[in-house]
Amino acid sequence: MTPFNKFGILLSSVVPMEDDMGDVGEEAAIARRAATIRAAEERGLLGSKDRQLGGRFSDALIDEAKRVSGITENTELLTYALIKVALEDDFGERLLARKGRIPKGTLFAG
Repeated sequence: MTPFNKFGILLSSVVPMEDDMGDVGEEAAIARRAATIRAAEERGLLGSKDRQLGGRFSDALIDEAKRVSGITENTELLTYALIKVALEDDFGERLLARKGRIPKGTLFAG
């Protein structure tokens, strides 16, 4: 068992998401969540639980986050949100930092 064996908990606390894709959309969302959690585990982000974190949030924010994510439990929702922030992709920033660094003619042959 891994230090953070929450795959089952995070995935079992999922309710079907409301979308037009039915089971395909739900399966894809579950697969994305599992891949995100796996990536956090691989980076060593999900070891022992050393801190407690709490806060007050609007009902609308929590309800919408649960609806969109499909996660029903508050702790799992907060854990997943922190994972998403910790693993946030910086592609946009890196792309903008390259402004003016691509030689002319690179993108268009002809």
